Amino acid sequence: MVRNKKTAYTCQKCGAVSSKWLGQCADCGEWNTLVETAIEETPNKYEARLSGYAGVAQSHLCLLNAVEALGESRMPTGIKELDRVLGGGLVNGSVVLIGGDPGIGKSTLLLQALASISMISDHQPLYVTGEESPQQVSLRARRLGLEVSRIKLLTETQVERILTITAKEMPKVMVIDSIQTIYTEMLQSAPGSVAQIRESAALLVRFAKQNNVAIFLVGHVTKEGALAGPRVLEHMVDTVLYFEGDSGSSFRLIRAIKNRFGAVNELGVFSMTGHGLEEITNPSGIFISHHEEEVAGSVIMVSHEGSRPLLVEVQALVNESHSPAARRVSLGLDPNRLGMLLAVLHRHGGVATYDLDVFINVVGGVRVNETGSDLAVLLAVLSSLRNKTMNNELVVFGEIGLAGEIRPVPSGLERLREAVKHGFKHAIIPKGNVPPEGVLDMDIIPVSRLVDALRSF
Repeated sequence: MVRNKKTAYTCQKCGAVSSKWLGQCADCGEWNTLVETAIEETPNKYEARLSGYAGVAQSHLCLLNAVEALGESRMPTGIKELDRVLGGGLVNGSVVLIGGDPGIGKSTLLLQALASISMISDHQPLYVTGEESPQQVSLRARRLGLEVSRIKLLTETQVERILTITAKEMPKVMVIDSIQTIYTEMLQSAPGSVAQIRESAALLVRFAKQNNVAIFLVGHVTKEGALAGPRVLEHMVDTVLYFEGDSGSSFRLIRAIKNRFGAVNELGVFSMTGHGLEEITNPSGIFISHHEEEVAGSVIMVSHEGSRPLLVEVQALVNESHSPAARRVSLGLDPNRLGMLLAVLHRHGGVATYDLDVFINVVGGVRVNETGSDLAVLLAVLSSLRNKTMNNELVVFGEIGLAGEIRPVPSGLERLREAVKHGFKHAIIPKGNVPPEGVLDMDIIPVSRLVDALRSF
């Protein structure tokens, strides 16, 4: 096949273009920033027929109120937790990028989703694998006990051949496992390079928009936990999902980092078993230790992930430091925010921890990104420091400012209702989150300053 694109090398810092690769950009002086890119000349056969997709169709002006707003056509995957993270189901023509550590369950989940889609609809999904042989995929399906008689399998890594075959089959759902193994013949660089990932993903996205095909892209992650490849990859797709979870735990969390068709930061909870990933419909129960007796340093907080309130346990251990610099270790929470909260505790609460090691852990491997955990963290630290237990029927949430004020957090009423549903009787919450109508069978302690919370403790 004759190439219909020429290539050049573009600096990722300043955008300068060079006809050959250089170690240092001649314009901005940065090193190792030139990557191979394709130069548009004439549309190739995959782009010539596109219409309605920004950047490809012929441009024309129109009034915004004259554009017909069509409703989103969603397809249920048959996995409720995955549908929740996607925003209610898989949108036709959308592209979903899912990343996570090796072996965490990305391929397993997508194979289960395709099997479920093929059973609840008349669609025949397509699974494209560039990393495994057909025998390996078949063995996984048998091990999981899936009905895969209607799933079509393709072993291919060149994106042009994938699109040619897909254009004939026209599946409604397709999985690319993984985008790092796919390459386009229009570029000379190796699969997995920045240019190959960008150009291959661009062709797949355009194909999805043109033909109304929903595509799942599996992405590798770096050792820092970020998706490998160019950052523009996350901008090109409609939804970005991340697998979270401790490798030593059976729990798996899927978080929506970006979603054009649903709530951002939505969370789906699964458990890895011998038969694949199983949904956990009541995740609040698994993130609480249910101690037989009250223990010091343990506080239950109500987080809010996407559209779901979630009960999680925050544990703290405060111990005498034997090193020149006291340690600050935080698992599941932002370490920088922990240092700030300890400074607020000293300045506005009169409790010093500068000569003490402080360890914070969120039970179950869940990561709490919101500021509503601030009050729970400080009360857990104080409980461990004083070796004083907290009531097992008490929940806490609230944001703490640098001036020692306790600010209200979003969805306060939903958090309280979730706590009541699980049998909690007491709550220490910001004064601004107290519901005017009250909550049935719950004793609410409103606080507006950190010193008020410390007194109630």
